[in-house]
Amino acid sequence: MRLSWSGSPLRGVAQLPASKSEANRALILQALAGGGTLSNLSDANDTQLMRRLLLEAPNTAVLDAEDAGTVMRFLTAYLAVTSWRGRLTGTARAQERPIGVLVEALRQAGARISYLNAEGYPPLEFGSFSAAADATEPTELTVRGDISSQYISALLMVGPMLPGGLRLTLTGHVGSRPYIDMTAALMQLFGATVSTEDAALTVQPGQYQPTNYTIESDWSAASYWYSLVALAPAGSEITLPGLRQKSLQGDQAIAVIMMQFGVKTTFLPDGVHLQQLPLAPQTEIQTIDFTDCPDLAQTVAVVAAALNRPVDMTGLESLRIKETDRIAALQTELAKFGGDLRDLGEGRFRAESNGFAVENQSVATYHDHRMAMAFAPLALRGAFHIEAPTVVRKSYPQYWKELAKTGFVISEAD
Repeated sequence: MRLSWSGSPLRGVAQLPASKSEANRALILQALAGGGTLSNLSDANDTQLMRRLLLEAPNTAVLDAEDAGTVMRFLTAYLAVTSWRGRLTGTARAQERPIGVLVEALRQAGARISYLNAEGYPPLEFGSFSAAADATEPTELTVRGDISSQYISALLMVGPMLPGGLRLTLTGHVGSRPYIDMTAALMQLFGATVSTEDAALTVQPGQYQPTNYTIESDWSAASYWYSLVALAPAGSEITLPGLRQKSLQGDQAIAVIMMQFGVKTTFLPDGVHLQQLPLAPQTEIQTIDFTDCPDLAQTVAVVAAALNRPVDMTGLESLRIKETDRIAALQTELAKFGGDLRDLGEGRFRAESNGFAVENQSVATYHDHRMAMAFAPLALRGAFHIEAPTVVRKSYPQYWKELAKTGFVISEAD
């Protein structure tokens, strides 16, 4: 796909998808509660896939989580405690993403799960759940805090279903804490009693209650509009409906991060207004820790290189095991434009540029929706090509349509 821009300031209203982080948690909780209405569910593939598989589970012996990490991990815990019998599989890439930490914890809680191919990786075979029905003490589990927060959230959400509840101890540094807090907050909305103080997470046993809930728009998707405003001509602004100032989403951090790239956020009764401001001179290289918001890393790396405002980035460890190795992908694709994500050692990377220019390059997307959406704003600086643009269906199917509404010229590549 070829992307280009007319040259005028960016203005308008852009519609965002609903948060798939909220939606996929809420769908699991709705299923465990046995009812309730969820409003503003996204048409993103990950959300629709989760919804469909939860409906299919009682009547099928094979479920395919495709390439959706949250679907694979949340369903693993859900299927285990509901004594589903069958096989959970995914794409070739999904079968390369580890799940052993979660499976081992669930086995300790009473689940019967076996590996069909490589130890520690999907596909998985499920048997009946065998926890002691008369247990009065919580199931005690210990996992590393620096593993994917999706493992931790998966365990928390099934905690009330364990006869004595759950006491989950996190060891070492705890990453992606906002996602754990989001899980706990949604569990409480559905009637669970949860304590997430420090590294000791406790869930009381009991039944979830059917609850009605409206999913917030997605702050991860909003990050691309922040990048667009930052790279657009002077005077650009955009309004994004459906975002909340008091959000459960850790990726709301983009509002603070993008201040250093000249984007001002004004909260509205239903959404935000983004306005481009003149860039102040850069006096020193700032360090941004992405431990709690790893999905923002690609957005920030691209805009920092394009604006020639170097930034040091830490907390990127989880990017190696996403839809692709996102660090390697960023390094390869930024280099085409004169940018770099330079490894400084000890977990620190510097996003920078050396003569950054957009001149009809072609960006590979590596089956990764965020690679496509993070690089797309570069069209504001010149025409270029996006390979396999349909990858955005995973989280933001309407992304290209929304770009076209605001003035981007989108055509099929020669």
